[in-house]
Order: sequence, then C-alpha cells, then structure tokens
Amino acid sequence: MSEQTFEHLERQIDRLIARYHNLQEENEKLLKREVEWKAERAQLLQSRNSTQSKVEAMISRLKAMEQQ
Repeated sequence: MSEQTFEHLERQIDRLIARYHNLQEENEKLLKREVEWKAERAQLLQSRNSTQSKVEAMISRLKAMEQQ
C-alpha cells in the first residue's frame, strides 16, 4: 500500500472516531432527557390523580348536599 492510501485510511478512521464520539455524546444527552421526561410524567400523573380525587370528593359532597 502506498503512503497516500495509508493517509486516506487514517483520515477515514479519524472521521469515524469523531463521529462515534459525537453519537456517544448525543446518546448521553438523549438518555438524560428521557430520565427528565419520565420524572416529569410521573409528577404530572401524580398531580392528575390528586386533582381527580379532589374533584370526585367535591362531586360526592355536592350530591350529598343535594339529597338533604
């Protein structure tokens, strides 16, 4: 193989390594965002359930008042 071929291969390998590092960094960011979204989702579900319970309790009280 010629020197030029080795240099070409070296450049390709360097580009692949750089691409690998970029993808690895992007993957880490996406995984972090996924964790954040899951935590936010859990919080929203908890808030929704709490609100739903409160509304159901109010409806029950209104129905009880209506029957009196």
